[in-house]
Amino acid sequence: MNQMLKRASSVCAAAVCAASLTFSGAAVVMAGSEIDEAINTQIVMTAEGLTNEIVTLGEDEIKAYLESGDEFTVGAMTAWDDARNDVGEFVEAGSAEVEFSNRQYTATVPVDFEKLDAEFVYVFEETDGMVTPASVAVNVQYPLSTTMKNAALNTIMGLGTVFVILILLIFVISMFKFIPGSSAGKKEKKETAPAPIPVPAAAPVQETVDVSDDNELVAVIAAAIAAAEGTSTDGFVVRSIRKIKRPRR
Repeated sequence: MNQMLKRASSVCAAAVCAASLTFSGAAVVMAGSEIDEAINTQIVMTAEGLTNEIVTLGEDEIKAYLESGDEFTVGAMTAWDDARNDVGEFVEAGSAEVEFSNRQYTATVPVDFEKLDAEFVYVFEETDGMVTPASVAVNVQYPLSTTMKNAALNTIMGLGTVFVILILLIFVISMFKFIPGSSAGKKEKKETAPAPIPVPAAAPVQETVDVSDDNELVAVIAAAIAAAEGTSTDGFVVRSIRKIKRPRR
């Protein structure tokens, strides 16, 4: 069996060992947050063994495990593949520390690398007396300067996204006036339409007619006025008549 198969077999054996952790209820004895020594030892060995195998995997081996279909294995390979370019070459792995909370065991393994240090964090779940690995994460220990830089970039990106969306909204709203039948277009047209200028009523045109030579017309008009006033024609004299021309409607 060549070296590659030996390493693959070792990783598979460690994963099977971690997945098949089973302890009876009588064997698990805890006081408060203290962890049973047998469980603690088994979790430490599993976490440290998996870490030492993962950090030494090659490119082809990582791709093969990513295609394995096992949820835990795929998650571990994905976490390591995302972080390995940032941390550099493997230097040394430390001792695992185990904590228990909410029926879960968390094992943290510190690892030193050439560029940046990292922590492999394994989560083991306890169900019906069984402790099984559920997930693994690789937390790269970035320096404060890098963390602040990333935070500033995230802030700038967030603000830029907000302003871009606002500009797009303003542009879309401004285009409503060009949409036929939109209320914005009707409102603008209604506001910009000039008010009609009121046309003053034309004053009646008066025309003065000299009727001094038309005795018959004067007599008729005088008789009509006298009849309307209830008097005789002796009380007034008609000297002129004005004809009023009213505008046609």
